[in-house]
Amino acid sequence: MKFEVVLDIDAAAFINTQDVKTRRIIHPRLKLLEDDPFPGKGGDKELLNTRPGMKIYRLHIGRSFTAIYVIEESSVLVTELMTIGQAHKKYNMY
Repeated sequence: MKFEVVLDIDAAAFINTQDVKTRRIIHPRLKLLEDDPFPGKGGDKELLNTRPGMKIYRLHIGRSFTAIYVIEESSVLVTELMTIGQAHKKYNMY
């Protein structure tokens, strides 16, 4: 099953502020979510410990960026893109 990857306006804005080299790194990694957005084999994906009933995932992109996303039926909504440092502060990951 293929998933449609959709960028939230803030995630799209983050990508648009990056240089060409960074965008070339980010785009293919997000495209991988089309085939398998769930944690496990094939990538650095993880279910975050959030409130009960909410399933929020993260994907490390290289050693510099993190994508935060949710899975809704056949879509993957990327809600946030940020540096790994920002993600660690925001989501208390060490």
